[in-house]
Amino acid sequence: MASVNPGDSTATPAETDVLIVGAGPTGLALALDLARHGVRALVVERADALFPGSRGKGIQPRTQEVFDDLGVLDALRAGGGTYPVGMVWKDGRRQGEHRMFDEVEATEADPYAGFALMVPQWRTQEILYTRLVELGGGVAFGRELVGLVQDADGVTADFASGPPVRARYAVAADGGRSAVRRALGIGMTGETVDPAPAVVADIRVSGLDRENWHFFPPTGPTGPADGEGGKGDKGGKGGKGGGGLGGDFLGICPLPHTEDFQLAAGFADPSTEPDLSLDGIRKLVATRTHLSADDVTEVRWASDFRPRAAMADRFRDGRVFLAGDAAHVHSPAGGQGLNTSVQDAYNLAWKLAAVLRGAAPAALLDSYEEERMPIAAQMLGLSTGVHRGEVRRGAATQQLGLGYRGSALAVETRADLPEEALRAGDRAPDGNRAGIRLFDAFRGPHWTLLTVGTDTQVPDLPGTRTVRFPAYEAYGTGVFLVRPDGYVGWAGESAGAIGSAGSVGSARGLAEYAARVGVA
Repeated sequence: MASVNPGDSTATPAETDVLIVGAGPTGLALALDLARHGVRALVVERADALFPGSRGKGIQPRTQEVFDDLGVLDALRAGGGTYPVGMVWKDGRRQGEHRMFDEVEATEADPYAGFALMVPQWRTQEILYTRLVELGGGVAFGRELVGLVQDADGVTADFASGPPVRARYAVAADGGRSAVRRALGIGMTGETVDPAPAVVADIRVSGLDRENWHFFPPTGPTGPADGEGGKGDKGGKGGKGGGGLGGDFLGICPLPHTEDFQLAAGFADPSTEPDLSLDGIRKLVATRTHLSADDVTEVRWASDFRPRAAMADRFRDGRVFLAGDAAHVHSPAGGQGLNTSVQDAYNLAWKLAAVLRGAAPAALLDSYEEERMPIAAQMLGLSTGVHRGEVRRGAATQQLGLGYRGSALAVETRADLPEEALRAGDRAPDGNRAGIRLFDAFRGPHWTLLTVGTDTQVPDLPGTRTVRFPAYEAYGTGVFLVRPDGYVGWAGESAGAIGSAGSVGSARGLAEYAARVGVA
């Protein structure tokens, strides 16, 4: 496992545009995206280095699209791999394979569908950090937040050591026990998903191949955990409450391009206090598998938890925003937490940038909570459903179908669309026609004015890339203004969408929308 030298981080300035508290995937992705927009951002982290564990290792297809745009997907693919086929063991003998995910095929419109990418969380963070430094950003380690006050013009943060920081906006990306959220007095509403404890650890172990994910259910051919918490498959349920991390289940998964395995274990007795020491993990493995205690040679990182689902009562307080686990805490089943968190950052970054450069009114920032709270609630329900064995991993967990149709930023001016039609608020699909790949055209912090199957005139919007694309069934025909985060903001008809001034889909209407969201 590589380490990041805190000495590489930037010096803490007295002032910055955006203060980001927490250097997990959420904070790093937000800082990286803001850097692309030319926004000054400072990430502060209470720890002395980046998080060392593999915990959130599943990168869903929609998040792969985000990372493609941020310029880190190639590095993540090089440092990760596909999920291995599960192998169920009993009494030291292989019982048969277990398929973790329902099959979903990649398409031209959804090129990353079909699989979640497995990358240990520590590696994902290092890749994001490296890219952030390349763009001139950095992290101030060893900065523990102890106070936060705001006024009409900005936010002032105090730390246990070092000078205070003044910022125009602040973002809490400091996890489920967020110090920022507590300082703001924002509550969290939720439930215990499973009262029994679970353990996740990175270990070195001999006696297991690296071609399979090894499952050791307490009885019968039960389904496994996903390594971040998990559920059984159609062949059975994995212990207490049907959870793969419930009961006395244990799974051991090889982590790509390392010598490590991730161990995930559940306990049937809610009163259990897991022993995270080397001796404790050795005993756990020897008790539940055919391996001996001596086969476990090292515990590199370990954590215990009780799965819960909770969401902050609001995602914004004045000039402070909550993102990631600070805003919503998931059961780790199904690998939704990290992915939802990164997409919080992706939604917020372009909005902060537009307001900070004076291109959009401050009211644009209201759309962050409006758009992300329903998504977070939906993903909390999905994670809990996976944990309880009610939802299979597959199309639902890939997050490609999520969108913002109900948002004030989704303006659909076309009438009588068929049920399956792409609409404003939907994710903008990929496609390849006439030497143009849409994801290549979208890549970058700009808006994209896209015409599909029409040669109608479109206005010249400053800072916007105009792309003319042949007729394509994923879009139908029309004019689409695609947001920097890859969702359709405004959509109009092909021929009449930009007709006479004052009509519903007129150039004036599009221009007014563009001004409202910071395009022009």
